[in-house]
Amino acid sequence: MQIINKKNKWPKGWGQKTSIMGVINLTPDSFSDGGEINSSKKVLDQVNHFMSNGVDVIDLGAQSTRPGAEEVGSSIEIKRLIPYLKLIKSEFPDVLISVDTFNSEVAYEALLNGANWINDVTGGRRDVKILDVVSKFNCPFVITHSRGNSQNMNQLSNYENVLSDVKCSLDNLIKNALEKNISEGNIIVDPGIGFSKDIIHNLEILRNLDVFKKWNLPILVGASRKRFLGEILNEKNPKERDIGTLAISCLCSQFNIDIVRVHNVKLNYQILRVADRIYRK
Repeated sequence: MQIINKKNKWPKGWGQKTSIMGVINLTPDSFSDGGEINSSKKVLDQVNHFMSNGVDVIDLGAQSTRPGAEEVGSSIEIKRLIPYLKLIKSEFPDVLISVDTFNSEVAYEALLNGANWINDVTGGRRDVKILDVVSKFNCPFVITHSRGNSQNMNQLSNYENVLSDVKCSLDNLIKNALEKNISEGNIIVDPGIGFSKDIIHNLEILRNLDVFKKWNLPILVGASRKRFLGEILNEKNPKERDIGTLAISCLCSQFNIDIVRVHNVKLNYQILRVADRIYRK
């Protein structure tokens, strides 16, 4: 299979700071801001805002992965995603774009049209062909721990030991990726905060982020505005959970985590400027 080399894969300062992945949802039903970014102007304004406030990678999603979300299928996902991806790349050619998808057809079209990373919340579990696509394009690949799908993940949060179970699952997903000739240097590990996990599981993972360094691979943490933060803060509105997100970003800085996935880029950039000065010398 021909390898398509994706140049400029990593943000400036990668591995030396807590990098920021900014979320742009192109779906009408995402839990935090679904339906808000619904025009070319709004998409470009948001990209410009992120880039002006310290973003390192922008994560575009055209299929909601919130609990209970309906799957729209690859054709609709592509229809939602590709025009905006092309637009962003035409206006901001140097911006790193990650695409949040578990569908191989979507991943292929995204990478063909300028995307730089693939962020799969199933880590290749749902559509194994996505591993072939990532291998072909030689691009970074976020392998996330999750169980089931959006419809049933909340019913699958039973663990003998959440840390051991998550590590074992990630072991298998990483092995699958390597067997499909995905370069070890392209793999990023995400323990999957909020995916088939309750508040106790999420906090246990956050207290023990060091255990996910066993592979010596970059680590991504995506806890921004998630439900367990709302439970802690007694805050139903996801947009009012940024203060909780900032606390976790500081924790990630202390653990030398490579990248955090967040909705409010400006606030996280500001707090990480300080936290990284304290914890990352």
